[in-house]
Amino acid sequence: MDYNEIGIKAFQEKRYEDAAKAFTEAIENNPNDPIGYVNFGNLLAAMNDNERAERFFQKAITLDESAATAYYGLANLYYNAERYIEAAKLYQKSIEHGIQGADAYYMLAKSFERDEKLKLALPYMQRAAEIAPNDLQIRLSYGILLCSLEMFDIAKGELEYVLEKDSKNADAHYNLGVLYAVATEDTEKAMEHLKEAYTIEPNFDQAKYIYDMISQRFN
Repeated sequence: MDYNEIGIKAFQEKRYEDAAKAFTEAIENNPNDPIGYVNFGNLLAAMNDNERAERFFQKAITLDESAATAYYGLANLYYNAERYIEAAKLYQKSIEHGIQGADAYYMLAKSFERDEKLKLALPYMQRAAEIAPNDLQIRLSYGILLCSLEMFDIAKGELEYVLEKDSKNADAHYNLGVLYAVATEDTEKAMEHLKEAYTIEPNFDQAKYIYDMISQRFN
């Protein structure tokens, strides 16, 4: 009987008590296997029991210093606690130890971004977009990061891609509107996208504010 599989299924179905029992069995049956500790850490993190979750991830790393998913889980804890420098180091560890997919690259980029190290964030966000080209959140974040670095030509393509796939993405409209306002003289395009942003999301006050500011200048 694979208690980890049973626990993961229960976790996915939000039967947290059953998941805890299964992961406990997995650990008791194989106390030197880091997977049970990682799974229990993920469960505890989902339940906002961060202090215990941290101990389980650290135990997994003690058992296997190449446990990529343990580094990733611990990094998420630190990121959510706004410990961005520590989170970045752990996301890097998870990548070094072969974690699969775009998420670790994306979260590493976001850690650097939150720590105001935008140039360090860029190659990792770019890599995330390469790995997951259809992930609109990653492509949007990449476009926004490029705008922050004033790489407007590439940013424009990213934001337009997001809108091509999701025409009602208010954040993409907003950032494209700001891009047109800052990087080009196409005031009409800027206003068009900003208006679309606050039409889609009526509480998007920043889009409305910049729209009104440009409108006053234009008129």
